[in-house]
Amino acid sequence: MSDRKHINFTIVPGEAPETRVYSNFCAVSHTPFDVTLSFCEVLPLSDHDLQTAEANHVVKAPVRVSVALPLSLVPTLIAALQENMRAFAEAQPTQVPPAGGQGPVH
Repeated sequence: MSDRKHINFTIVPGEAPETRVYSNFCAVSHTPFDVTLSFCEVLPLSDHDLQTAEANHVVKAPVRVSVALPLSLVPTLIAALQENMRAFAEAQPTQVPPAGGQGPVH
């Protein structure tokens, strides 16, 4: 027999931080141990920035925050995102972005 006890519990998030980070781009990378989400803000390009980007094929986007997640959490995160998108689509059907996003996934 196992001496372990089974406890049911609910995780309640603490108070939200005072600052909120806006991101309109997310780069995804992984190692054998974790997945890292790097949230960036891509600002509108000036004419000079656009010319530089066309020449170098590079647009700099400052990383606002990076979050490293253990691989075991990724399926739960994906399920939570899908459930939130489903609920959003039911509440705001005309504002749902097309499946697959608006460009490449990095």
